[in-house]
Amino acid sequence: MSATSVERRMPRRRWGIGILLGSGILINYFDRINLSVAGPQLQHAFGLTPEQLGWLFSAFFWSYALVQIPTGLVLDRFGVTPIGRIGAVLWSGATALTALAGGFGGVILARVLLGIAEAPAFPGNSKATGYWFPRTERSLATALFDAAAKFSNVIGAPLVALAVIHFGWRGAFWATAILSFLYFVAFTLIYRDPSRDSRLSAEEYRYIQAGGAVPEGIPPSGSAAMLGYLLSSRKVWGLTIGFAAYGYSFYLFLTWLPGYLVHEMHMSLLRSAAYTTIPWIVATITDLVFGGWLIDSLIQRGHDETRVRKTVLVAGMLVGLAVFGAVFTTAVGWAILWISIALGGLAAAAPIGWSIPSLVSPKGGTGTIGGIMNFVNNLMGVVAPVTTGYIVDLTGSFNGAFLVAGLVLLVGILSYVFALGRIEPIPDRETAATVAHP
Repeated sequence: MSATSVERRMPRRRWGIGILLGSGILINYFDRINLSVAGPQLQHAFGLTPEQLGWLFSAFFWSYALVQIPTGLVLDRFGVTPIGRIGAVLWSGATALTALAGGFGGVILARVLLGIAEAPAFPGNSKATGYWFPRTERSLATALFDAAAKFSNVIGAPLVALAVIHFGWRGAFWATAILSFLYFVAFTLIYRDPSRDSRLSAEEYRYIQAGGAVPEGIPPSGSAAMLGYLLSSRKVWGLTIGFAAYGYSFYLFLTWLPGYLVHEMHMSLLRSAAYTTIPWIVATITDLVFGGWLIDSLIQRGHDETRVRKTVLVAGMLVGLAVFGAVFTTAVGWAILWISIALGGLAAAAPIGWSIPSLVSPKGGTGTIGGIMNFVNNLMGVVAPVTTGYIVDLTGSFNGAFLVAGLVLLVGILSYVFALGRIEPIPDRETAATVAHP
């Protein structure tokens, strides 16, 4: 009997877990994009300049980025289950605090708290998919939660815009706070690591383990030693710099695309939210199809794993350079087309980037690699909105901001090509030490 037919008969508890994790990121991103959609109304309510609005957009990423490495260490020490629960309930509360804010400083504080609360989401999901999926299914499993970040803009942006229009920006934040709390309840009731999940059949558990699932457990040498070891790895830095370059463009569009359409293309808030969905629809599709299904399909057919992943990774980043096209047009249709192509390419590369920590980590190191990668990536979440705000204020145009995004992408492409190397496990620290000093 073929491996494909065996897989079709296999229980699919793991895919239920994958959908749960994707749902969490979807709601997680509602809490992030609500500020960008409500930005014009907040700017009017509090009399904010473009620079202040840029700082407001970036506030979430200050704390989110700074706690990524500690979060990765905590995830590797205590596991996905308890940290995922704590994070979900805290981010619900932080979103509610945003609705209660009385001014610029209050919103800044609430967004900083939200960044701390949501910090475990992506590295935790990367760690969880490493536990729950064999290597040949890892890309599609990762794409389920990475595509949710894009799809949140498809349904989240117009829904939040409607809420802002009918209930004000405070009402929109209350709605997303309630939705976040409901996810906390679902995660608490459903998620367990495979070895502790009573609903996972022995047959499916053996299938996951035989396919190269990441071993559960803490680093044998301790979290601090693991961090130092991984920071010395060229492979980790190649991944980190490449993914940060992707993050610059992603966060530029995540925070400023509605404002770009309102201010440069002279659209209403609701119309800009509708147009904003177009690039994110494209990104959702390319994320799942090229970054997920295609990768797993080619690897399952016997193609070299490193060649497949790196080809799509670099090709997606190259397509992202279509952002340069938006510089040379003042027509909304052409601008949306170029942005859609760029985001589509970047989205195809993104789940590959997020699958790599579980594919290259030594035992107990997936969360730490994800934390390192997401720390530098989310520094771009600080830099991109603020840089864009200053460029727009100085020039009155987004053209300079798009040029900077393209140049950053070029740096990321070079990092993936020359520094990442083969996508294979980094030797355990003890093994590497033995080889170096037999």
